[in-house]
Amino acid sequence: MELKTARLTLLIDPAKKAAFDRLCAKQDLTPSQVVRQLIRDYLAQHGVSYVPSGVADPPRNTAVPSRRRAKHSAAK
Repeated sequence: MELKTARLTLLIDPAKKAAFDRLCAKQDLTPSQVVRQLIRDYLAQHGVSYVPSGVADPPRNTAVPSRRRAKHSAAK
């Protein structure tokens, strides 16, 4: 699951948007969920790979000794 988001703004015919919103509501999905799935499908269809945000991020809050502390510890 993606951890970060970016905004995608598009213009669409109001009648088409209303029909899309109604269909999404009937399927108990948000329009954003449907658009994200459409984009994933489109990328896969064209063989485009990507790494979802947050997947390749290094672990957070990992304690790494500083150089000063490492040298001081080695001297003891």
